[in-house]
Amino acid sequence: MSEKMKAITYYEYGSPKNMQLEELDRPTPKGNEVLVNVRAASINSWDWDLVKGEPFYVRLVGGGLRKPIKKIIGCDIAGIVHQVGDKVTGFKVGDEVVGDISTSGWGGFAEFVCAKEKVMIHKPSNLSFEEAASLPQAGVMALQAATDFKKINAGDKVLINGAGGGVGSLAIQLIKELGAEITGVDRSSKFEHMKSLGADYVIDFTVEDFTQKPERYDYIIDVVGHHSLYDFKHALKPGGEYRMIGGPGKLILQAMFIAPFISLFTNKKMGILGHEPNKRLDYLTERVECGKLRSVIDRVFPLEATPEAFSYFSNGEVKGKVVIKV
Repeated sequence: MSEKMKAITYYEYGSPKNMQLEELDRPTPKGNEVLVNVRAASINSWDWDLVKGEPFYVRLVGGGLRKPIKKIIGCDIAGIVHQVGDKVTGFKVGDEVVGDISTSGWGGFAEFVCAKEKVMIHKPSNLSFEEAASLPQAGVMALQAATDFKKINAGDKVLINGAGGGVGSLAIQLIKELGAEITGVDRSSKFEHMKSLGADYVIDFTVEDFTQKPERYDYIIDVVGHHSLYDFKHALKPGGEYRMIGGPGKLILQAMFIAPFISLFTNKKMGILGHEPNKRLDYLTERVECGKLRSVIDRVFPLEATPEAFSYFSNGEVKGKVVIKV
C-alpha cells in the first residue's frame, strides 16, 4: 500500500479558491532524484500566473491550454532528503537541502516532492527552512540583474521598478553594495521597507509616472512592467540599459521583438533577463548565513492555508516573500 502525503492541488484556472488540500500517494524518486520532505516553500509570481492561467503565454509554455497540467505547483523549496535514487551521489538521507525545482516538475506545495539531484544544493545549517525557501527564484534573478548585464559602478543611478517585492528586496541590497544610487518604485506602503534595505529615493507608481519625470537612469531593472518599452527607453540615459524580469504579455512581446532593434540602432540597450534557475544559489545562501544579505519574509502560512496565502500575495502589498511552512 502506497504511503500518503498532503498536498495543495488545483484543477481549474482562475483564483486561489480553486486550490484545495488533498491526500495523494507519496512519489518515489527515480535514479537521479531525491525525495525531499518539504519543510518550507515560497510563492513566486510565476506560481500566481499559473493559478490564474494569465498571461496566456504561461499556458503555452507548459501550464496547459484549457486546464492546468501541473496539479501541484510551487518551485522554491527547502527540506530534508527522505530518500535517494540509486544514481544519486551528492546527497544522503537526512541532508538539509534547498533549490528551485521548476526544471524538475514543480510540486513544492506538498509534504513530499521528488527533484533531480542537480537542482538541489545543501542548505547551511544555521539558515532556517523558511529563510532558505525564500531565496531560490527571487534571489537568483536579483543576483543576475545585479551582476550579469550592465556593469554597475559606484554612483550609477539605478531604478528598480517593483522594488518592494521578492526580487526587488534582494536586488536593492545586492546593488547597494556596488555603490549605486537606487530609486525604488512601488506603493507608498512599502517606502520604509525599501529605504531600510538601501533605497536612496522612492516613488509611488500609483501617484507618479517615473518615465515622465526629468530624471534619467543608467540602469533600469523592471520586475513588474506597467509601462511600454518606449517609456522605459525614454527614462534611460545615453548608454543606459533596461532589463525586464516580469510584466504583462504585451510588454514581453515588445521586449522579445522590438528591444533587439532598439539595442542595435540606438545607444541604449534593452532586453529580457533570461532566468537561469539555481545559478549561484550557494553564493546567496552563504551571504544570508554570514549576515551580508537579508532574507525578507513578509508572512508565513501553514500548508493548509496556501489558498489564503495566494490571496494575500495577489493584493500587491507584500514586502519581500510569502512563505508556506509545511
